[in-house]
Amino acid sequence: MIKIAIIFLAAIGLLFYITRNKPGPDNTAEGRAATSGSATGKFEKLTSLPKEVKESSAIVALPQAGQYLTLNDAGNKPDLYQIDEKGDIVKTIALKVPNEDWEDMTRDTQGNIYIADTGNNNYKRKLLTIYKLREDAPDKIQQINFTYEDQKRFAINDNSTFDAEAIFWYDGNLYVVTKDIDDKTMAKVYRLPDQPGQYTASHLGNAAVDSKITGAAISPKADMVALLADGKLYLFRNVHNPVSFYKGRHQEIDLPGGGQTEGVDFIDENTLIITSEGANLYKYTIE
Repeated sequence: MIKIAIIFLAAIGLLFYITRNKPGPDNTAEGRAATSGSATGKFEKLTSLPKEVKESSAIVALPQAGQYLTLNDAGNKPDLYQIDEKGDIVKTIALKVPNEDWEDMTRDTQGNIYIADTGNNNYKRKLLTIYKLREDAPDKIQQINFTYEDQKRFAINDNSTFDAEAIFWYDGNLYVVTKDIDDKTMAKVYRLPDQPGQYTASHLGNAAVDSKITGAAISPKADMVALLADGKLYLFRNVHNPVSFYKGRHQEIDLPGGGQTEGVDFIDENTLIITSEGANLYKYTIE
């Protein structure tokens, strides 16, 4: 009886050792094991947006506390709106460039604003544009034009991954994140310089997300990247190198009642500001 008990305990110990030391899931987007489940946090509506911002598709947090820049999608005026957390318009900045399909906006550490005119619903645009400007000099606008290095054809049936609604800035470069219209299993990540000129955007890799990405943002310390979708947030935490953030694990976070959420930015390391095309302003607090 004692021998049987010893053998049983030894088997249990061996099983525990094997389980404990079993290799974890593939930590790359290509491995399709990047989702680590829902996160806890607080999602709240702050206010409704003013009627002038009826189709907000982007938002940027400004250095002034509680102040933000937002803009409308295609078919609206090429204006930037500075708003506060009550939804009041502090200032309207009219730009002298077309709004062919403005989709996102980001800001660098020097105070430059980048507007992504990268919407490409019919996949026929052969040259996409990111406008670079300063809030205090809106008449001095520079253009960053680009194409995708792997886009060879321009037909709707062949280019379902070349529509982009998300960008963020990091260390002298802009990162463009596309939507995958067909099977919604990945978002392609591209990089190009933040200086005016014409470029071919380099395809870095793919983020394994199961929704169409509508916005992106990087945290002040560059250790988190947020990708936004309709009513959903993908949060890449503990990012060591933002250039390859998509290889890391992410948390998939539901935003109940958020609707068609389109714009996102970090207010600080633990707080995000979010807008929707339903004309609402939200805040998400990471816990």
